[in-house]
Amino acid sequence: MLAHMTISNFAIVKNLEFELKPGMTTITGETGAGKSIAIDALGLCLGDRAEACMVRPNEDKAEISATFSLLNNQTARRWLEDNELIDGDDCILRRVITKEGRSRGFINGSPVPASQQKALGQLLINIHGQHAHQQLMRPDYQQQMLDQYAGHHHLMDQTRDSYQIWRQANNEYKRLVQSREENEAQKQLIQYQVKELDELALGEDEFSEIEEEHKRLSNCGELAVSSQTALSILYDSEECNALNMLQMASQQVCNLGEIDASLSTIPQMLEEAIIQVQEASQELRSYLDNLDMDPQRLIYLEERLAKIMSLSRKHYVMPGELYAKHLELKQELENLDCSDERLEEIAEEVEALRQQFIACAEKLSKSRQRYAKELDKKISDSMHQLSMEHGIFSIDIQSDAERMLSPLGFDTITFLVSTNPGQPLQPLGKVASGGELSRISLAIQVITAQKVETPSLIFDEVDVGISGPTAAIVGKMLRTLGESTQVMCVTHLPQVAGCGHQQMFVAKKASEGQTETNMYPLSQEDRINELARLLGGSEITERTLANAKELLFAA
Repeated sequence: MLAHMTISNFAIVKNLEFELKPGMTTITGETGAGKSIAIDALGLCLGDRAEACMVRPNEDKAEISATFSLLNNQTARRWLEDNELIDGDDCILRRVITKEGRSRGFINGSPVPASQQKALGQLLINIHGQHAHQQLMRPDYQQQMLDQYAGHHHLMDQTRDSYQIWRQANNEYKRLVQSREENEAQKQLIQYQVKELDELALGEDEFSEIEEEHKRLSNCGELAVSSQTALSILYDSEECNALNMLQMASQQVCNLGEIDASLSTIPQMLEEAIIQVQEASQELRSYLDNLDMDPQRLIYLEERLAKIMSLSRKHYVMPGELYAKHLELKQELENLDCSDERLEEIAEEVEALRQQFIACAEKLSKSRQRYAKELDKKISDSMHQLSMEHGIFSIDIQSDAERMLSPLGFDTITFLVSTNPGQPLQPLGKVASGGELSRISLAIQVITAQKVETPSLIFDEVDVGISGPTAAIVGKMLRTLGESTQVMCVTHLPQVAGCGHQQMFVAKKASEGQTETNMYPLSQEDRINELARLLGGSEITERTLANAKELLFAA
């Protein structure tokens, strides 16, 4: 619950400090005194947007702090623990706004962004503004009120999470489909390139082999002449050849080793040279016998080399790399062909995720339908109490699992109402007058607030447009709510103000060209005087005082 507030240099507040108690606290004051200013200041602690105009004129900064007790709020305590901001059984939210419009937020003394203050604030207090009946016309707000009453947060989380997973997968599927369409031209090009290389059918080492063979065939004449000349010099020449000369030299030195030992190795060396010349001659003769001068083969090799060179230039690779390029293109084409199969698999996966989301959304929809019936009866009963004896309230839930998919499910929520006998149920904004809309809105807020987990509720002039006996009923409804939850109610109705367990008074005074607002608790006697003022205006009579006492004691 909200236990204490301090406001400094905020708007027309110079310095304001007050404590709040459990139960229902009513806040009253003259028109224009700034009854809602404490709520506006509290909103800043809860993460509302800060502006430079909020700082009191001629001051450097405004500062607001709010202290909450966590004794009965385990949800907020867990949030603080998860964010490493816990500090005992109290939580202090503070906001500082400079005259330039900059602001800083703090939770238990630690600086935090406004988003964190807002996230925590939703667990600490719930503010129902004076324009809530206008929000009530919006379908999204109607759905929010129903879900708030149902309290099925786990179903909403499951639905939202499954929706996000499905949407992410579906978006990826659409991206792949679009990519495939965009790559269709590329696929056709690769198909043509692969076909061209398939027709070439180049082997892995074929280029180097062809290149070597072509070199040999194109130089076949030179090879034959040179080989024949070398054979003649080594062996075939009758006049003089290397073999005969070596043999003659060998004969000359064969016995020299017996005369001079230093020459003993030469005969052996010459014998080996004779053998080498004989083997070389045999190799040359065999080479010449097998040397094939095939012009047709040479033409074929030249044509094939020309094709290889042409395709290598087309693919911007060296001729020796063309075989690897062929394999690369074939793999790329295979991947593109496989992508069609993969696309079908992904489509099946996306549909399975969609069905999971539909299943979660159906559970959420059934929960809404269940609590909608419960809420229909309670709000209809409240309408009867609020001087709409023939009023009927109904929540219409339209489900469309084909077209209305969203993180909140597939339901469209519409609040319907009939305020007169024989009048058909129609959307709330079309049939309710301003006063009726205010009363219906108040009934909805009070009933849904009973199911809210936050331990503190603020009603900021939600009783606008209500008076007389209806106001007394509203006061009793809020007081009953205050028995189990801390309730703060800014009101101008004495019937509502008198129902509070305690009452605060807001006063504005002007002095030396400065305006200042203060708020302080009222004693029992002060409450009677304030209620009398609300009943009779500026002139307080014995009669209004008596009526004020009656209101207070009746509550």
